[in-house]
Amino acid sequence: MADYPIFPQFKSLDLADREVVQGRLWDYQPETSELTFTNLFIWRFHYHFEWCLDQDWLLLMSNSPENGVWALPPLGPRPRRQMARRLLEWLKEDKGLTEARIERADSRLVAELADGATFAIESTRKQFDYLYRSQDLINLAGRKYHAKRNHLNNFKRSYQFTYQPLEARHLPECCELADQWCVFKRCDEDLNLMGEWEAIAEALKNFEALHLQGGVILVDDRVEAFAMGERLNQDTAVVHLEKANPELGGIYAVINQQFCAHAWAQVPFINREQDLGAEGLRRAKLSYQPHRLVEKFRIRLT
Repeated sequence: MADYPIFPQFKSLDLADREVVQGRLWDYQPETSELTFTNLFIWRFHYHFEWCLDQDWLLLMSNSPENGVWALPPLGPRPRRQMARRLLEWLKEDKGLTEARIERADSRLVAELADGATFAIESTRKQFDYLYRSQDLINLAGRKYHAKRNHLNNFKRSYQFTYQPLEARHLPECCELADQWCVFKRCDEDLNLMGEWEAIAEALKNFEALHLQGGVILVDDRVEAFAMGERLNQDTAVVHLEKANPELGGIYAVINQQFCAHAWAQVPFINREQDLGAEGLRRAKLSYQPHRLVEKFRIRLT
């Protein structure tokens, strides 16, 4: 235990921390997409994620000049009320924050804190994750998926394609496709898009070390789409990344359906993360008819 950072001494997240951090995250069986080592690791430059242990608790925080200083929910034995208060008070006193806060808190923590007037709890809709039934995304059955089946069938008529599990030999072409996406989206003009491009690059560079599963769509023997994900909990997979050539109409529908069918058919649910308040992304996620939204909350001291 002495080799690990002990509260209040946080350390930056690196690959060598995977075993202990992911073990604590898996023990919690999270529903929210942030709480995997992969997600924290690939976004670590954007949010400056740091971590430490405090007895049986795992504590995580963003310590970013650009994206703010805040904590993720403390993970450990119930009740977590005292730990949450202690963490918020430390952020206020040690970091000098006028509004110390826990972000991306799930409904489990909120239920533990709801009694009493110690905490102010606010729903954060743009952070809600979209949870789907795997078989819905695979079969696209019924009238509500008619448009999705059309996209799929139009692509099949227009292109000869193959699906393959993502392997090391595909990674250079995936990196090239990610770079093309970044140019198309003008990432250099948007801090959040640049952060996403950095996260994609980190996931590709560390694909094997992070124990990710992935898939690619090949058209004329070239990678034109890829997706990556992993188990979030026993019943749910989370899709962290999905990128495709925007010039090939319908290809996002194809990589979505094919990745789910080949990688996650035995998992009941798939978490496709949040929309961050982007209207186009919200429409796209809602169009796949989510089973439910995974709520998240902001917590402050009153």
